[in-house]
Amino acid sequence: MVQKLKFNKSKSHFLATVRSRVDQYFVDHAISKNANGMMWLKTFLFITGLITTYIIIVADVSNLPGLLFLYLLLGVFSAFIGFNICHDAIHGAYSSNKNINRIFSNLFHFVGANPYVWKITHNVVHHTYTNIAGHDEDLEIAPGLIRLSNNVPLNRLHKYQHLYAFALYTLSSLSWVFRKDYKKFFQSQIGQVQSKHPPIEYFKLFFYKALYLCIFILVPILMLAVPWWYLLIGFLIMHIAQGFTMGLVFQLAHVVEGTDFPSPNVSGNMEEAWGEHQMRTTANFAGNNVFAAFFLGGLNRQIEHHLFPKICHVHYKKIGKIVKQTAIQFEIPYIESTTFFSALRSHFRMLKRFSVQV
Repeated sequence: MVQKLKFNKSKSHFLATVRSRVDQYFVDHAISKNANGMMWLKTFLFITGLITTYIIIVADVSNLPGLLFLYLLLGVFSAFIGFNICHDAIHGAYSSNKNINRIFSNLFHFVGANPYVWKITHNVVHHTYTNIAGHDEDLEIAPGLIRLSNNVPLNRLHKYQHLYAFALYTLSSLSWVFRKDYKKFFQSQIGQVQSKHPPIEYFKLFFYKALYLCIFILVPILMLAVPWWYLLIGFLIMHIAQGFTMGLVFQLAHVVEGTDFPSPNVSGNMEEAWGEHQMRTTANFAGNNVFAAFFLGGLNRQIEHHLFPKICHVHYKKIGKIVKQTAIQFEIPYIESTTFFSALRSHFRMLKRFSVQV
């Protein structure tokens, strides 16, 4: 059983201040914290892109290289739907209407993932115990193969992890479809959350996984005059594109230089308050990049996301200025890489760092 862990109960003046200032920003500008016109436009484009690409595929594309390109495009659209739409909806940030959030949350099933399991592992566990080995299960990408904390036992393979980690990231989406959701669902405990699931969630897990495989494997095989193994290659390419996109984006938010990987004290508790902990374990990248802001669903601004998970990501750039100024005032780190590639290089160096015991 995972040890119960608590954060410093003393009041966080930083968190109280930054929350007050961000709240005031929305009051002063008379805008909602939820989706705006740009968010609805992105939602339309990404869902339409996925559906259109799928229809073109099952309409029997005669050009085989073109078919594989369409599968790659399908994987990219799936990642963008997960980043932009499902992520916000599962956090309850997309809309103030719970029904709208629920509808868009269920799109997660159609990119191969289970929203109920994600809500536990991500919203509850990861967002609370960020970068704490043995508690944050996001550090367990490929146990035994990738080591992302000095608190994880070192083995011989880890010496080379900086050479093979990026290749493993391409398999993260396939693992999610066929392994991760089942493993997490049937664990006796996820982090500090006991696994007691409503009966309907057992049905949803198996039903939607089967539906997903029917849509993306069985239907194309039945409808296309293409060898079945070729379509399986297409399915694999789709998930390589989806997995590589997801793997990189998630790792650049927490496993880069400057972020902490703290351990509980001798009493089994954290020394810092939760807000300060989030600031020391989370990083931004390419914060001023319009392309990243549009396609990555605010995941390049994870500092703002971790402090304000119920605010739609389209507002992160604006409130980011408030968060950074407040962090400077309280002498708390605001960790950021100016570009995607500088964050990528930083993550590579972290992989090398954790490949040995320090």
